[in-house]
Amino acid sequence: MSSSTTPTAYAVSPDSGEHWSKEGAWQVTDGIHRIPLPLPMDGLKAVNVYVLETADGLTLIDGGWAIEVARDLLERCLRDIGYGFGDIRRFLVTHVHRDHFTMATVLGHEYGADVALGRGDKPALDLLNDPTLDESPFLEVLRTAGAQELAEQWAAGGGERPDPAIWLLPDTWLDGDQRIAVGTRTLDAVHTPGHTPGHYVFAERAAGLLFAGDHVLPTITPSIGFTVPPTPDPLGDFMASLTKVRALPDLQILPAHGPVAPSSHARVDELLSFHDQRLEQSLAAIADAPATGFTVAHQLAWTRHEKSYDDLDPFSQGMAAMETKAHLELLVARGQATREVTPEGVLFRAVSGPVDD
Repeated sequence: MSSSTTPTAYAVSPDSGEHWSKEGAWQVTDGIHRIPLPLPMDGLKAVNVYVLETADGLTLIDGGWAIEVARDLLERCLRDIGYGFGDIRRFLVTHVHRDHFTMATVLGHEYGADVALGRGDKPALDLLNDPTLDESPFLEVLRTAGAQELAEQWAAGGGERPDPAIWLLPDTWLDGDQRIAVGTRTLDAVHTPGHTPGHYVFAERAAGLLFAGDHVLPTITPSIGFTVPPTPDPLGDFMASLTKVRALPDLQILPAHGPVAPSSHARVDELLSFHDQRLEQSLAAIADAPATGFTVAHQLAWTRHEKSYDDLDPFSQGMAAMETKAHLELLVARGQATREVTPEGVLFRAVSGPVDD
């Protein structure tokens, strides 16, 4: 929800020499192309799909959102580099969110490509395919964050059931850390829960590359807490996963959103520092009186423009409330705060007030 010093709106990617979201199949290195696919009605603008060529066909890292405009563009860009959908042998999907998973599962089933996804995201797929689901599962997450009125707005804005045709189960579940051969390349599949419980990054150490999904983004911080079913401490998981990736060699970042960036170490350090500051601010906000994530979110600045909470659109307000609740949950896990479930949402209180100088 916030940014580094590189504004997304002006982020030129070195492989294209253009804004990172510009249409095309951009060569990152020999045998690897980056194809940005559009995300209508989404502030992220695009999602990067990475195409890895092998003698046997293509492996794609992430698939994009299963919408016609993105499918047509992916087909056109693959044609520009001499391939078609029938050449895709496998999708390695970083996580279950719609802009990464849904096109992969649709094309995988149509063309017989293997679709791999982290097993930690199976509960989300099970929930999205639950025939008894009568409302968006995110509404209850908003309510626990204290955002009751926002939940009503989200529901009014389109609470239709998920389409099971784009939430099909993968062919392969990824468990733990493992090595995956992609032609002559070897990718380290590294489980990095946090953004979602089943998130994976794929590191090609020999080439110095990190296919980072939404775990390490170069210009923004990945959303935390926007996951169903909810996990107890998503931010704690995310920060532990950042530390895990920091222990890898320093790699070039090939992110799902944003430009190709030079240093995974530098960006991980920035992300950890950002969340440390956010935790301090959140703790200070509950020092004198208990508060919900929604209430505390009003006291923080949002996006690279440092916007006030009230200046965000309703969707972003909901994301911010969930993310703030995740910070407060980590304070509880660290013994710095307590939590109480109430009809108005989960209330958090600092264990002790700030120490006077």
